[in-house]
Amino acid sequence: MGAPVTVLPRPSAIPGADARRRLTAQVRVPVYFHVLHNGTTGDIPDSLVHKQIEVLNSAYGGRLGGADTGFSFDLRSISRSDNYSWYTSPEASEQDFKTRLRRGGPEALNLYSADLGDDLLGWSTFPWLYKGAPKMDGVVIHVGSMPGGSIEHFNHGFSAVHETGHWLGLFHPFEGGCTGAGDQVDDTPPERDATSGCPEGKDTCPAPGTDPIHNFMDYAWDACMTQFTAGQGERAHKVYTAYRT
Repeated sequence: MGAPVTVLPRPSAIPGADARRRLTAQVRVPVYFHVLHNGTTGDIPDSLVHKQIEVLNSAYGGRLGGADTGFSFDLRSISRSDNYSWYTSPEASEQDFKTRLRRGGPEALNLYSADLGDDLLGWSTFPWLYKGAPKMDGVVIHVGSMPGGSIEHFNHGFSAVHETGHWLGLFHPFEGGCTGAGDQVDDTPPERDATSGCPEGKDTCPAPGTDPIHNFMDYAWDACMTQFTAGQGERAHKVYTAYRT
């Protein structure tokens, strides 16, 4: 595979009104969506791509709960590539299709949909990797994870939300378990283990606050995810400014 990626294998109470404030800085991210397909398989309609972008804007705009991060997403184009290998073996062919298809500069989000098999929902590169491997930059998602898709419990379009969080420089809240810097965001309580399902009251660390099971950067079911925090928005802006402007 190309540049290192973060992969997502097959929230605690929502913060109060202060967490719902709109960040002063506003960033409109251009999006180039690439539909990888094999004949009619995976050749999703434009309407589904637009729904996925709407989900991104709702999640990052705080319309599902939590903070408005100040990020919005502007769909610039949709490309379609009928290629059996790209669609069915995206990990093995990642460098090939990204080298040929990627558009824009560091500020542009390139989203690719394909069949990632039974074990992955998506993966992303981090912002600080762009300079060393600009063509590899972007997010790949399982076509079945898009809104109304075929993957049970993971078909609200939040895999793209989660992986785009990594693209913006966010980590999982369970990074490092109960010790260390964790996700480097102060208002996401640490957790020892990634969340599975939607276990209300999950509390795996002695630090104040229950596990952030409703946070988009955890691994809960899509129906459980509702929020980013203000701290995550602030970190994403700092990272975007440092690496994507």
